[in-house]
Amino acid sequence: MKQLTVIGAGGQMGQWFTNYFSGSEYQVTGYDSESNDFGKNVIVSESLVGAILKADYVILCTPTRRTPEVIRLIAKEMKRGTYLIEISSEKSKVVSSLSKMPDKINPICIHPMFGPGIKTVKNQNIISVPIKDAKKELTVAKELFEGANFVTIDAIEHDKKIAIILGLTHLMNLVFANIISKDEKSLLTEKMSGTTFRVQKVLAESIMTETPELIETIIANPEIRRVAEDLWKDVGRLLTSVQESKTEEVIEYIKNCQERLSKHSDLNDSYKKLTKMAKTIEN
Repeated sequence: MKQLTVIGAGGQMGQWFTNYFSGSEYQVTGYDSESNDFGKNVIVSESLVGAILKADYVILCTPTRRTPEVIRLIAKEMKRGTYLIEISSEKSKVVSSLSKMPDKINPICIHPMFGPGIKTVKNQNIISVPIKDAKKELTVAKELFEGANFVTIDAIEHDKKIAIILGLTHLMNLVFANIISKDEKSLLTEKMSGTTFRVQKVLAESIMTETPELIETIIANPEIRRVAEDLWKDVGRLLTSVQESKTEEVIEYIKNCQERLSKHSDLNDSYKKLTKMAKTIEN
């Protein structure tokens, strides 16, 4: 039986990984500096190094800022030929640490694009960032997460794309959630709301189930600054145009946006999907 260890097993994604691998061909060990309740099929380790000495696979579910340090602490202690799997949402600094590991350890650098609420990895997206041997690393990742969709991209491009995919969405929804959280007549707002608000509110509230540390890490991605500055600039520009009654400028901005989006998306189909989502929310 293969030995698999999850570091950070008490966190939301840590718990997901222990559940995903326990009961299969893996004997799962969990370690977490703040918890030791990992479920009945998981062996609890009392120390970080003790958790990884016999492991064939080690999965790091540690906060992104701590991950490079954890890699340095455990890489030398791991068995020859074992796999160190890293899942953080920002890759530039982590990739540097993985590249410096002893040759006896195989790095697997992935970013699962799903949260701990999913029941199966089938058709879920996982990003693979090559470290030493791209083909081998991708093959192992596909074996571990059979049925998932894999996209391979380098660390710099990963962080740029994630600034939009996660950073921008988290930033906008965090501020939206903060504004509606101050609404003293929220029940009245609910009664008055239509499709768009209901779907947006559910999205914002679901993001707020993530830990403050994870949200902070996502919006701290250095690559988000460029995107966020565009957001800030455009909001200011639109508000100024509206206040100065520059109707044509605002309409031109909207039309240009619609035209660019229509090249890659069916906007009418998106509206139908929004209506379906709203119905699902109501049920």
